[in-house]
Amino acid sequence: MEPTIPKNSEIAPDQVPDQDTEDAAIVARQPILDEQRVIVGYELFNRSPQALQHDLYSDANLLFNVLSLADAQTVGSEKTLFINCTHDSLVGRHLDLIHPDHVVLELPPIEGHQSSEIESRAQVMGDLHRRGFRFAFGHTVLSRNYASWRPFSSYVKLDLEEIGPELIEPLVRYARQHTSTQLVATKVETHEQFQTMSGHGIRLFQGYWFAKPVLLKSQAVRPAQAVIIQLIDRVRADADVAEIEELLKKDPTLSFTLLKYLNSSGFGLNCAITSFRHAVMMLGMQKLFRWAALLLTATRPGGASAAVGGTAVVRGRLMELLALEAGTLSQEECDSAFVVGVFSLLDAMLGISMEDAMRAVSLPNAVVDVLLHHQGVYAPLLDLTIACESGNEEVFGRVATELQLSNRQVNWSHLQALAWAETLTQ
Repeated sequence: MEPTIPKNSEIAPDQVPDQDTEDAAIVARQPILDEQRVIVGYELFNRSPQALQHDLYSDANLLFNVLSLADAQTVGSEKTLFINCTHDSLVGRHLDLIHPDHVVLELPPIEGHQSSEIESRAQVMGDLHRRGFRFAFGHTVLSRNYASWRPFSSYVKLDLEEIGPELIEPLVRYARQHTSTQLVATKVETHEQFQTMSGHGIRLFQGYWFAKPVLLKSQAVRPAQAVIIQLIDRVRADADVAEIEELLKKDPTLSFTLLKYLNSSGFGLNCAITSFRHAVMMLGMQKLFRWAALLLTATRPGGASAAVGGTAVVRGRLMELLALEAGTLSQEECDSAFVVGVFSLLDAMLGISMEDAMRAVSLPNAVVDVLLHHQGVYAPLLDLTIACESGNEEVFGRVATELQLSNRQVNWSHLQALAWAETLTQ
């Protein structure tokens, strides 16, 4: 006989962000642990000020914050992410942006438990399940009405605030007999509750006795809307990779945000990006379009300081041209020289330390070495670029000689870089 199921309730952190953090990406994170207190995953909640209600937009915004905006500490390394979703958001194309191996979509029951609505939602879940997505449900899924959802259930959460002690044993027994799901005891607030659930064979836990939700804030990296619109237009027009790369070179915050997304656990990339061309090819045009469209919804007019961003773009192009003139680096290394130049002002553009910026993306060691420690093959090129920018003749002469570049080569490269950057703003 199926157990009687009390109404499920949403788990929500009791922390509310300050209202003066309007431009911040804020994600609440609570760990899910095993019986040895080893963290196996995190449940994530959108707590950004823009998330006034839980709907398709807020779900997409949460996903974007996790993949692109929030600090790297939000997701950990290889932990499973439990993301609260509405049923409407399951048809949103933002799910195309994530690797299903790394996430579990956590869904509420249908309000009113209408059979027709339950069945229609089951069809949507079935499509996502075939694509590799996993689902977590509350204990309501163990009731008769929700039988069609159970084949998609990887996790069932048993809410100790909603389930009376007398229901725990029959619920666990029924779940064991009729599903292959993993059970998670939630709202665990005492050692006694932990022992009781462990005694029933529960191996996953979540609750204040282990850890309260933590608010993780990150300054939102908001590329200029105009550039994002240009990116969308070029992708829709089937522009070639070289054209897309040129646009990414135009806006350092846009390219940085893309690299953060590619290096998030949701995307599942395990290699360093060597150039913006490499980034575009790794993502593919279809996902690039969807990522840009999602980014546009989370972006306000403006973006980083035009002056700082413009300087970064000139630096990138000048370093690339100087590397080509020197003739000692490969084409790939010249591409990386551009990355060094354009990212050399990330701390000023984003208002974060360079160390934090480098933790957010995966770049070649030689790029990281020069940006963090000012050493390696790109360091002289960056020195010469900054000398051109500042008019430091002593450094200019010394480094140009070291690189075996004439004044004419350097000055001509500088003029070309300035002219190229000017064309990007037209």
